Amino acid sequence: MAASDKSVDDSLYPIAVLIDELKNEDVQLRLNSIKKLSTIALALGEERTRSELIPFLTETIYDEDEVLLALADQLGNFTSLVGGPEFAMYLIPPLESLATVEETVVRDKAVESLRTVAAEHSAQDLEIHVVPTLQRLVSGDWFTSRTSACGLFSVCYPRVTQPVKAELRANFRKLCQDETPMVRRAAANKLGEFAKVVETEYLKSDLIPNFVQLAQDDQDSVRLLAVEACVSIAQLLPQDDVEHLVLPTLRQCASDSSWRVRYMVAEKFVDLQKAVGPEITRVDLVPAFQYLLKDAEAEVRAAVATR
Repeated sequence: MAASDKSVDDSLYPIAVLIDELKNEDVQLRLNSIKKLSTIALALGEERTRSELIPFLTETIYDEDEVLLALADQLGNFTSLVGGPEFAMYLIPPLESLATVEETVVRDKAVESLRTVAAEHSAQDLEIHVVPTLQRLVSGDWFTSRTSACGLFSVCYPRVTQPVKAELRANFRKLCQDETPMVRRAAANKLGEFAKVVETEYLKSDLIPNFVQLAQDDQDSVRLLAVEACVSIAQLLPQDDVEHLVLPTLRQCASDSSWRVRYMVAEKFVDLQKAVGPEITRVDLVPAFQYLLKDAEAEVRAAVATR
């Protein structure tokens, strides 16, 4: 190699190779390049990773699902490579974009990585960078962004100020009432997790009405997920509150018109029993158990019999 060639900045090489491979028609080459991102970031250094690599990746989120999945996975472990927690906000834009794509497994992995990165933010940076991201996802035009938003509430809520907490509860209620069943399903799926970090007074005033509404949804795929939330909510409340606020909805689920909902009650019976305690179990759950043993659907009878 000529001496003049050696004068070329070798640190340009990794990003050039990455760009070439990411533009290659061969999916496997693009995938291999994504899987080497941490090595490339180390070669570039923290500053160039922030100023060049992350913007480049943010602009190229249009690839095959397999490549996007690998990218979402890699970015969850990138905080140290961009300079540590004080620079973790640089990872939010590409992950936010990945959280809106059509493929569910990519979105789920992006949300998982967003949760990891959010936890590494300071409380102040969380409010400045992560909460606005959550709010943008909540108000997104496509249901994909709104479903992804549901997974971020529980990681943000415990560390923000009271006014922001009020906004988050209002946003979660909005998702529970969304016109798209997939969004309501995502909200029902995360309701129990969110309930665990919300103060008891707001659990009763804000989340339980959401729970009751989801348990009465016209889609059985939403109602059955409310049964799972019932377990978490019942564990968080004193017996009197369980009896008045949770049991009427649980009874309704046990006799739901959809066998899939009754099946979920049967599946969760032991968890429900532990959550509500012996007195409510004796008075309410035992009759429901006997009712389900006589269910018209064999799958429901089998599920409850194994419990």
